[in-house]
Amino acid sequence: MTDTSALPTDDSRERALDELLRARECAAEPIRTLGRVQSYGMLFGVDESSGLVVMASSNASEWLGRDLREAGDDLLIWALGEGLAVDPVRGEFDGQKCDIIVHRGTSPLIVELEPVVPGLDYVRTGVVSALQRLSGITDPDGVRQAAAREIKHITGYDRVMCYEFHADGHGTVVADEREPDMEPYLGLRFPASDIPSQARALYIEKRSRVIADTDDPGLTLHTILDPAPAFDLGLSELRSASPHHLQFMRNMGQAATVSFALVVDDRLVGMFTCAHRAPRRIPVLLRRAIEVMASQVAAQLSAAEQIRDLQRQLAARQRRAAITAPLYGRADPGELLMTGRHTVLDVVPADGAILRMGGQTRTVGFVPDPAPLLLAIDALAEDSLVSEALASEHPALAAVAPDVAGLITVPLGDGGDRLVFVRGEAARSVDWLGDQRAANRDQPLSPRRSFSSWREEVRGRSMPWGEHARDAFDLGDDIRGALAARAQAQLAELAWRDALTGLHNRRFLDDRLSGLLQGAATDVGIIFVDLDRFKQINDSHGHEVGDAVLAKVGKRLSRVVRESDAAVRLGGDEFVIVCADVSEEELQAIATRALEVIAEPVEVDGLVLWVTASAGVRRAGAGAGAAEILSAADAAMYRAKRSGGGRASA
Repeated sequence: MTDTSALPTDDSRERALDELLRARECAAEPIRTLGRVQSYGMLFGVDESSGLVVMASSNASEWLGRDLREAGDDLLIWALGEGLAVDPVRGEFDGQKCDIIVHRGTSPLIVELEPVVPGLDYVRTGVVSALQRLSGITDPDGVRQAAAREIKHITGYDRVMCYEFHADGHGTVVADEREPDMEPYLGLRFPASDIPSQARALYIEKRSRVIADTDDPGLTLHTILDPAPAFDLGLSELRSASPHHLQFMRNMGQAATVSFALVVDDRLVGMFTCAHRAPRRIPVLLRRAIEVMASQVAAQLSAAEQIRDLQRQLAARQRRAAITAPLYGRADPGELLMTGRHTVLDVVPADGAILRMGGQTRTVGFVPDPAPLLLAIDALAEDSLVSEALASEHPALAAVAPDVAGLITVPLGDGGDRLVFVRGEAARSVDWLGDQRAANRDQPLSPRRSFSSWREEVRGRSMPWGEHARDAFDLGDDIRGALAARAQAQLAELAWRDALTGLHNRRFLDDRLSGLLQGAATDVGIIFVDLDRFKQINDSHGHEVGDAVLAKVGKRLSRVVRESDAAVRLGGDEFVIVCADVSEEELQAIATRALEVIAEPVEVDGLVLWVTASAGVRRAGAGAGAAEILSAADAAMYRAKRSGGGRASA
């Protein structure tokens, strides 16, 4: 059956409210202290100080006030003193072979007796070969499916499913091994309330749970303690299930189940559930063996997830680097991010993106009108936002961007700079384990009557952002980091630059020249340039014109030097060109070109001026210091001036 209504609707809101109420109602059930046990075994509470039975299930109430050691079985006596729940002991009680499970740390000491299941004594040996077959599977879906198949073969249950739990609590059937005549459940989802929070928490402590017969009324507990406490049976094997859950199972056509937790880092990430259409149970020793199998599967799933996550992080980091690395240069960051070879959409798949940076707004892809959307985002209390259902979650934003269903906002600075990703609606189908509507329940809080596949057509939502939301915020971090480093680099660069001409300054000259002379560079040459009669320009036309002339001279010198050379404004009207690996002829040629470009007419606000310069050319001798070579070049420059200027002298 299919529901084609768009979301959000009154029906969907009512379902969401009912689901919340069911989750709360189920979470309030005292599943650890129901006061009943399943009738296939016996349960005792033993006072460890006296050895007397102070609590017993109704089928063993005659032992109240007695010592279990009176039963006379040596293995039972040993188990009472040394046994552990993780390693049950096979003994005998009242003439019947049974498995003895002792729960250390409980008060009173909980002791359970489970009669041996005929014909299944050695089935657990098949778990070893199953573990070996599973160990070589690396694909998560493959290991789940194979494990479900192995468990079905070992246990003989009609159906074995593997569940995967999602971040919001709902689950998906990710493996389904079943008898041919059973309805398939693979791929179906189920709400979080199907396995309530306190039941999930209990699976962290106790890794398996058996329900042998959903029609078993169970046995009450009797005690000689006064007042009678609420005995915590959370870790016991025989603990009865809640009436709600038993009805749930019966509605699914399940007469018996046994489940095994998949736990990773103390998180319940999934479980295997075995279901049978007739009452059935498997021995506790086999359950323990399958618990080990489930632990191995969980470890394999965790390893595969870690590898996948590392690979994804690496790929995401490479995509981010492709667009953020150029930010460290001089190009406009907004253009790089939105119009470069790689854009922000290569990092976060979206229909479009909006960037507001430094007072400018740029877009890429298909986006709504940026101005009203950015204003609406600015009005929100939160600076960061992730939404996949904008209309229902943020109606004010949806009002100015009606075609947007999914949105991520990433802050980029204190000045209101931000990056916004948008996605349109993506109608899709979700297949559920049973109709989720009220018509499929006797009451809103009742279990579903039918669990046949039910398809819901979801509207008003974008495709889930998933891990791309993290990519978006990681990109924001990288952009902020690159821009901060860029600003620091620009500040550092300013300390080495002359503000008027843009050339390097005296501080840079001292550092560069010392480095060349002390390092491996050879054939270091200096061209010392001084403008001829520049004072007359300042006196005749003012310092503003003089500064304009100096700025133009600086640009001209930048054009004539080689890529490996450095043009420096020493101060006033003095300039220096530092050359490395240069011959005498090359040094003279560079000096000649420099004097030629300086001598070209200079136009400042319609005023045409002619400027000449004198140059001193000097190559560093062996062992020469920076001050020495500069002084020699300066002296050569003055010789050129005394010879009439407008020339170079060595």
